[in-house]
Amino acid sequence: MLKQGIKYSIAILLVLVVLSQSVYFKKLSDVKAAATKVFNAADYARKYLKAQLIPAAKAAPQADQLIPMLKSSPGKAFKTYAHGMDIGNIRFFMVQGDGIVTDVDENDVYVLTKDKQTLKIAIEYVFGNALRDAPGIIDIKDFANTMDLNNIAAAVDKIIRDEVLPPFRSQVKKGDNISFAGAFELNQEHINLANIEVIPVVLKINK
Repeated sequence: MLKQGIKYSIAILLVLVVLSQSVYFKKLSDVKAAATKVFNAADYARKYLKAQLIPAAKAAPQADQLIPMLKSSPGKAFKTYAHGMDIGNIRFFMVQGDGIVTDVDENDVYVLTKDKQTLKIAIEYVFGNALRDAPGIIDIKDFANTMDLNNIAAAVDKIIRDEVLPPFRSQVKKGDNISFAGAFELNQEHINLANIEVIPVVLKINK
């Protein structure tokens, strides 16, 4: 009987040791602070733009390199340069270049590069995930929910609409030589290179 009691005592002691290692306490104030902390997409977007997106845009392939590759070796181009968070056919590319403005309308600036590649640059409607996803820097696993990711994309686009586009749009005209860097999307199953629209990060009229 004594031996059995000792066994029970040892078993209870072991259970208490295990529980002591798995239970911990936090200050109520810390728990409340963590629960009420809200992700600030605007702050994140500002830092992302400056520290990551602009450097990625300036290191992007030239349009005169990327577009011919997409024509001749699309699989290689997608494998080398494309990024995307979602499962599906839509992928995003970073690109930069220089060219002559051939036309300007209320939505886009049309550009012809040195090697005769044609594309357009959005100057009115800047929406979507291109600037968030094209560099392949932001990892979906780093965020608790998709709402935060969507808010990042919206916040980055808003900065471009409010700060990058207005001074350029007010001055650009047909015949200008411009430099640009930004992102565009393509469907890898239905590639359409005739209507590439770049969402800009950097825009400059070369004097």
